[in-house]
Amino acid sequence: MTDAGVWVTGLGATTPLGGDLASTWSAMQAGRNGVGVLDDSWAAGLPVRLAARMRVDPATVMRRTEARRLDRCEQAAMVGAREAWADAGCPEADPERVAVVIGTGVGGVVSLLDQDDNLENFGPRKVSPHTVPMLMANGPAAWVSIDLGAQGGSHTPVSACASGAEAIAVGLDLIRLGRADVVVAGGAEACLHGLPLAGFAQMMALSTTNDDPERASRPFDADRNGFVLGEGAAVLVLERAEFARSRGARAHGVLAGAGVTSSAQHITASDPKGQTRAMRMALGAGGLAPEDVGLVHAHATSTPQGDLAEAQAVTEAVGTHPVVTATKSMTGHLLGASGALGAIVTVLALRDGLVPATRNLDQLDPAVGLDVVSGGPRRGNWTAGVANSFGFGGHNVSLAFVPAG
Repeated sequence: MTDAGVWVTGLGATTPLGGDLASTWSAMQAGRNGVGVLDDSWAAGLPVRLAARMRVDPATVMRRTEARRLDRCEQAAMVGAREAWADAGCPEADPERVAVVIGTGVGGVVSLLDQDDNLENFGPRKVSPHTVPMLMANGPAAWVSIDLGAQGGSHTPVSACASGAEAIAVGLDLIRLGRADVVVAGGAEACLHGLPLAGFAQMMALSTTNDDPERASRPFDADRNGFVLGEGAAVLVLERAEFARSRGARAHGVLAGAGVTSSAQHITASDPKGQTRAMRMALGAGGLAPEDVGLVHAHATSTPQGDLAEAQAVTEAVGTHPVVTATKSMTGHLLGASGALGAIVTVLALRDGLVPATRNLDQLDPAVGLDVVSGGPRRGNWTAGVANSFGFGGHNVSLAFVPAG
């Protein structure tokens, strides 16, 4: 490892596959699925009743007095950040040199909608005094910074489904600009509610495979018909290489570069050109060539057009030689947390020499033309990996990682 890279020293997550990273990673290797049918009364009339809930309710692993003040999105962020911080060895650093960057797509929308119901049904005196801190998008980052005593800045990228990945890109910049030695970066999302589900369904963005939930999310498959909404959080601890080395830290991997572009074309449609530029930018920032890339964690949400656009972009940016995985086939789409989880999967795949398989890939869409891992995990030793994350609004983020050592 060189001092030019930024070390990834801590990892944490709570997902539809597990309440921590170890259980999530184990479930991914085994090809388990976190998608189920919503049996809540509020979901009864929805055209789509599929979702990927967190396997472990984050409120159950926090103090009750603490959890009741936080939106579920904030709870998830705290669980992921605490695990990542502990995994990094709780770095002893100047608080003014520790920053937090936690992205989210919509923040505390469930709290907002629930409190609106209270207002309309019972009047203003029944609205919680915690409403504003619970609904604000910067809440996850703010609570994590308070919890860790981080005084080097608390930031919240809100770039739809690219938010978590952009948070990591911002963390990289903060360290390389000399503004921080340690950055806790990632994403969190928890918006399983009738309104977001109905809105996505009206856009025809969600899978309608209500009768077979475990097979609903099928990235790159010829019969894919939309994504499955999920929830969770994923957090990484990034450190300046010299600082990490001086304290005897160990690295899971190295964040070599990031690329952030905006397509400036359409509010929801994918743009292969903007995605290609993001990947090339990430590689250039990390001093990597396309032939160095051995694996790609695809954004691949399982939408008909989105998956094809990304396949085209990957082919243009790095070619068809890398192995490709799409773990949303198991977790569903965690929106603002998805890019951070994809980054963690990429780091672990490089570290362990194992790429999880894409679930439900029965027949690869012939237009994809990529080496998508299916059937079982793929083993190998790769020089570099790329994690992609793209969001409504034309947000494109790619992160380039290399193994530690």
